[in-house]
Amino acid sequence: MTIPTPSGDSLGLGAGVTPGATVPVATYPDYASAQRAVDFLSDNQFPVERTAIVGTDLRLVEKVLGRVTVARSALNGAAGGAWFGLFIGLLFGIFSDRGWLGVLLFAVLIGAVWGAIFGAIAHAMTGGRRDFSSASTLTAGQYAVTVDADVAEQARQALTRLV
Repeated sequence: MTIPTPSGDSLGLGAGVTPGATVPVATYPDYASAQRAVDFLSDNQFPVERTAIVGTDLRLVEKVLGRVTVARSALNGAAGGAWFGLFIGLLFGIFSDRGWLGVLLFAVLIGAVWGAIFGAIAHAMTGGRRDFSSASTLTAGQYAVTVDADVAEQARQALTRLV
């Protein structure tokens, strides 16, 4: 934990703070530590509605999950098409006077087939670009606990007691 001095701070805010401005009172390497600090302030009767956790040095991390093939795209399309077919089948089945289960199954089957066809065509049209699936997360290099300037000293004093 880093506690900036009142004359300056690690986020570039100076000593001549304008009324209503927020100032950082501590910085942490991870979100859990910053969250723990705000929880500590809350437990010590600090007005936490005047605090914020600000992440800086942002970076996007994209984790590659696997290869995407035409077959996998067709399978994903079939699954989506089956769900759509289920929805349409339920709508038609509600208004059908007999054989609603048959209508429902037929709609699911048709939806899956068309979904597979469109999924395979869509993947083939990419021409091999981006043949992988991934999940992206946004992470910060550090997290600052900021408070309104008029209660900053109170927060700094309270955070010195945080173990």
